[in-house]
Amino acid sequence: GPGTGPGRAPPPVSTRTGALLSSSGLQMCSVMFALEVSVGKEPVIFVQNGTDVLLPCTFTSCIGVTDATFSWLRNHTEIFKGVVKNKDSKPEPELPSDLAPSKDNREFNISLELLDAEFSDSGKYTCFVKNPKEKNANHSGTITLNVVVELEKVDNTVTLIILAVVGGVIGLLILIMVIKKATLFILKKTRQKKECLVSSSANDNTENGLAGSKAEQKSAPKA
Repeated sequence: GPGTGPGRAPPPVSTRTGALLSSSGLQMCSVMFALEVSVGKEPVIFVQNGTDVLLPCTFTSCIGVTDATFSWLRNHTEIFKGVVKNKDSKPEPELPSDLAPSKDNREFNISLELLDAEFSDSGKYTCFVKNPKEKNANHSGTITLNVVVELEKVDNTVTLIILAVVGGVIGLLILIMVIKKATLFILKKTRQKKECLVSSSANDNTENGLAGSKAEQKSAPKA
């Protein structure tokens, strides 16, 4: 198998800078690893006994690949290996195994599907890649697989309570805003009505005063 000892992967390569000439010009690629392996965001995968499980692994290369070799190791023992000839080829397995290549054939995807997982399949799985095009640069990623009798059911009670409280608070705020607007509307209408009554009363008093003055003038004796 690959590595510095039986069934062991060598340590990752050191920092390096590569260059890729594309149709848009010369693009500089300076990264921690020009060759990088990813096994997903979950360091531990749980699977129920007797079911299938996907062991994710993808790799990227700054300058492309030529006959890149890859292998899967379980607890430092090689269980599967293959080769990716170039970016247009699919992974080609070199050893028969109970592990099947993933049906997802995206570029540089070397994920494996473990069929009918058993308790003995639990352990650390390492995905190792070596790319001759990058002077045999290599990189690896490790995940832990735990085969269990039954997967734990997620308790959504707390989540539901939080959602109910948040929904109640939002509903209360909306109700308060509606009541506030309704109250302001009523007060505005009441104020307008009062202003209208005051104005009408003032007009009536003015008219009555004018009428009284005219009557007094008519009844006054002639000199």
